[in-house]
Amino acid sequence: MTLLTVACTNEKPVEKAVEQNKVINEAAEWKESPMFKVDQYEMIGEEGRLGFIYDDTDVTRFYPNNDQKYMWHFWGDEDEFNGELKVFASHKESGEQIIVLEGRPLAGSNNGADQHVPSIMSLPKAGMWKLDAYIGEKLFGSIFVNVYSS
Repeated sequence: MTLLTVACTNEKPVEKAVEQNKVINEAAEWKESPMFKVDQYEMIGEEGRLGFIYDDTDVTRFYPNNDQKYMWHFWGDEDEFNGELKVFASHKESGEQIIVLEGRPLAGSNNGADQHVPSIMSLPKAGMWKLDAYIGEKLFGSIFVNVYSS
């Protein structure tokens, strides 16, 4: 029993949250997140909370193993922005989980958001993916995206 307790306490909070998300993912409604507009930019995500520039055209759509630039935007209280951005992705059909971004520092306000982070992202296979965005060790929010077949 002691060994089990030690093993659990040494687990990193983000990895523990990902494990807990496996259960949540099974119950989540897996549909693409809504689009919203901020100034002249179309974004996907949760309006007023988090999103990235995405206009659902061939230019910004996700295709398997295709690196693409995406500008993340975050709205929230200053105390929520302690740490760097880390994004975990979960594939609906296979349950595969990967780290998409790690160690990305927040870059200040931009396009009306409190914080933003430029990124290059790629997802490995077609289908629906859930992107869990952590700032520091805390889940900030999730975005669902479809990866189209090549």
